[in-house]
Amino acid sequence: MKIHYSYNWIVPLWIVVVGLIAGFALLWLAALLLRTIAPKTAAVAAATAKECRSQPLFLAILGFGFVLILLSAFIPYSTFGDDIKVMKDTALMSILVLSIILAVSSSSTSIADELEGRTALTVLSKPIGRRQFVLGKLLGVLTPVVMTYLILGAFFLCVTSYKVKFEAREMALPPPTWQRCQIEMLGSVPALALAFLETVMITSISVAASVRLAMIPNLLICATVYVVGHMMPLIVQSAVGKLPIVAFVGQFLSTVLPVLEHFNIQAAIASGRDAAMSLADWGIYLGWAAGYALLYSGIMLLVALLLFEDRDLA
Repeated sequence: MKIHYSYNWIVPLWIVVVGLIAGFALLWLAALLLRTIAPKTAAVAAATAKECRSQPLFLAILGFGFVLILLSAFIPYSTFGDDIKVMKDTALMSILVLSIILAVSSSSTSIADELEGRTALTVLSKPIGRRQFVLGKLLGVLTPVVMTYLILGAFFLCVTSYKVKFEAREMALPPPTWQRCQIEMLGSVPALALAFLETVMITSISVAASVRLAMIPNLLICATVYVVGHMMPLIVQSAVGKLPIVAFVGQFLSTVLPVLEHFNIQAAIASGRDAAMSLADWGIYLGWAAGYALLYSGIMLLVALLLFEDRDLA
């Protein structure tokens, strides 16, 4: 007897539409609030965001992201029932890496190239201070990153909902209910939020590096921070009981560099521990993660300001 699979996976997508509209509305309100509180910083941020969005790389990132997320839903992983978890991991990694590439390229184009080409003198010759310039650049670079997460994140949630139906059909299981599709879809939101917070931290590092360095050194620094940041718990653990200099280096790296592994819940998704966490637990974890990301990004902003204070623009 042939099983007819319904379109129940479409029912939860109204949440994605509402969330996407709410996300762009909050982005617009944030820009309006910044324009009211700090109009000069908002002017720099708006010009930077417009410049970054007009770059071909922005559309290329979105297009490539759509393709990677869509392919991740149809690739046979041969995991004996865990294809949905692997698909989530693959799609989230694609969004994270593409967003970091966009952030590094945008910061290098809008900051390093302007400083090297002396075009920043035109902006700073107006009644705009260096602090307003750096803060505006950071917010301007973050704007297309936020848009990327909103667009690709919404598409990722839609594909996740469809993946539940696709897996049931591939394994000849009964058609899934829309509640099952909704649970799988909403269960991916915390991982998406943590990936965004990680991108914000890498973006702040990229902006600080762009004040002094060109794109290639900036990209190497961000790539190194990304790799070492995810290996930080292993580095600290391996330094326990070793020589004092080894322990010092491990503690020093964990203090100076961000511990990005805090934002990685792929292991929890693979083991199913994420499903055991309640909404309150996720709220507390995301709150601490957001506080850590904002604190580190604020420190990187201060570093960028210090590096830019004595930068010769002539």
